[in-house]
Amino acid sequence: MSNYIPTIGIEVHVELKTNTKIFSNAINGYGMGANTLTNVIDLGYPGTLPTINKEVIRQAIKAATVLNCEIRKDMHFDRKNYFYPDNPKNYQITQFNTPIGHDGYVLIEVDGVEKKIEIEEMHIEEDTCKSAHRGNVTLLDFNRAGVPLIEIVTKPCISSSEEAKLYIEKLREILLYAGISDCKMEEGSMRCDANVSIRPKESAPYGTKVEIKNIGSISNVGLSIQKEIMRQEKIYNNNETITPQTRRFDSKLNDTVLMRVKETGNDYRYFPEPDIPFIHLTDEDIREATKDIPMLPDERRKIYINKGITRVNSDKIINHREMSDFLNSFIESDLDFVVASNLLLGDIASYLNKTNKMLKDTLLSKEKFVVLVEKVKDNKLTSKNVKDIIEDIMEKDLTIDDIIEEKGITNITDNSIIESIVDKIIEDNMESVEDYKNGHDRSIKYLMGQIMKETKGQAEPRITMQLLKEKLDSLK
Repeated sequence: MSNYIPTIGIEVHVELKTNTKIFSNAINGYGMGANTLTNVIDLGYPGTLPTINKEVIRQAIKAATVLNCEIRKDMHFDRKNYFYPDNPKNYQITQFNTPIGHDGYVLIEVDGVEKKIEIEEMHIEEDTCKSAHRGNVTLLDFNRAGVPLIEIVTKPCISSSEEAKLYIEKLREILLYAGISDCKMEEGSMRCDANVSIRPKESAPYGTKVEIKNIGSISNVGLSIQKEIMRQEKIYNNNETITPQTRRFDSKLNDTVLMRVKETGNDYRYFPEPDIPFIHLTDEDIREATKDIPMLPDERRKIYINKGITRVNSDKIINHREMSDFLNSFIESDLDFVVASNLLLGDIASYLNKTNKMLKDTLLSKEKFVVLVEKVKDNKLTSKNVKDIIEDIMEKDLTIDDIIEEKGITNITDNSIIESIVDKIIEDNMESVEDYKNGHDRSIKYLMGQIMKETKGQAEPRITMQLLKEKLDSLK
């Protein structure tokens, strides 16, 4: 166990899902040839003027709302002045003094305990272009220059690498459901920086902060922070001094490596952007931007759990947005959500994965799904039956009853009939019965197999297993 207390703050850059860039009419896209999605504004040509994309403001209002932020109604953009090859104007347009959102939070659950991760601010800014290093040459791709970003900055309230990872997972989940970003870290549409320090006790002042830049995956967020904590602990234990610096996570080394030492603080000489008017948001602007926010993951999770679905299965459904939306269409009905979720996560998900289809690409209607759930719930269809007919359910414009008739499915659900078959199998397999009585639980699977063989798979499995176990236990 560590003798030090970590203090962690996280900054996340998220690209917004807009058709065009923040200050130009160039397409906001990904995966195209280098420098094909750009124009003179993105390239920083002298004399060009930025024009604010209203959709960016709308999306930022949505983001601030779902992150429980206070929304600033009067705001302006600022120039952040610095010189770097990926920044052709030699300044970046951002929000410094008037971020659109502030004092928000995201709730995470750590070992069953809810914790509030406080968001200090959320501001809008433009992305810079992308650098590609080829030996001694650096190439610049301006497709990313001018892509709209929101930067979400937490307070230094995160206490461990696990909390940091849970926060990024929850943040990604919320923004995906709100339709604000696709949050693909592997494509750079969600990028994470972490500030890490440690101290010997709560009453001690904060330690020297080290920044880890551009962490490229959620798992690496936790790993890079943990590695940095361990590095700083080793330095303190050797009675050495931690130097303020910027590091990056090297996935090949599975460790952080030094980028540069911070000898002096950065002076970005912020001042209000003179080419963009100040912005005033009205209550109507906020209502209009937030009217189409869907039900968010935490509310869905609460509903699913209240309807009997396990936490694990609730999370799995939420991770499959289309499946969650489909299930939500039955919230006001008396559908058995446990049976429904098992079908969706089981045979239906298996079919979708095998065929590489979405639910909308199949012939599974809401009406057909309700009937399927009811028949499984009432033991009129076994799990084997569902596996046998799932392709017909998803691909044929037939009712469940039509499919059952076409397949010639008949199941034995009468308890008295099943009981007589169970008695016969027990009588014919006393050696296996003795094995069960002696604690060899595998023998019950053999007996169950013999019953299924006797009934040609038509005995309802749950009823049959229950009766078999009751009979065997009575013989002990």
